[in-house]
Amino acid sequence: MLDRVAAREGAVFGTSRFMGQAALASIGGERVLLLKPGTMMNLSGLSVAGAAGFYKVGPEGVLVVVDDMDLPLGRLRARPGGSSAGHKGLDSVIAGMGTEDVPRLKVGIGRDPLVEGRSHVLGKFTPAEAAIADSAFGRACEAVVVWVASGMDECMNRFNAAAGVEGG
Repeated sequence: MLDRVAAREGAVFGTSRFMGQAALASIGGERVLLLKPGTMMNLSGLSVAGAAGFYKVGPEGVLVVVDDMDLPLGRLRARPGGSSAGHKGLDSVIAGMGTEDVPRLKVGIGRDPLVEGRSHVLGKFTPAEAAIADSAFGRACEAVVVWVASGMDECMNRFNAAAGVEGG
């Protein structure tokens, strides 16, 4: 998903910083760092907190994009903060940033009651599911741009509704 944001904004990943890959971009006149942590998901907070600390950015200036099994496939949900709801990556970011008040964009991947959670998260989509996920990634890319340019309230207003979700 961040590759799409980078391509849209003319940024290139490649710089290895903060235990991940980084790209500098300009979105809506704002200079932003796009960061893909290279740590295991459960340690992604080390990467995020390292970058935030280096650039002296508080938690309100960080948007974490995560998958969410509790949302139907293709649904987006932006939130200004809150608990991790058991998401290990968010647990790590919350611990690294020292607060639950870290903005996040959740991308629904649904839940398969017949498949253990870890296997579902790491599994492959069927072709029909892949089309829904691809559309969701496109909308998530737009949501990131809206968050940077217009803030969390506008992002929530535009992307938290079920409208535009195929199959979910």
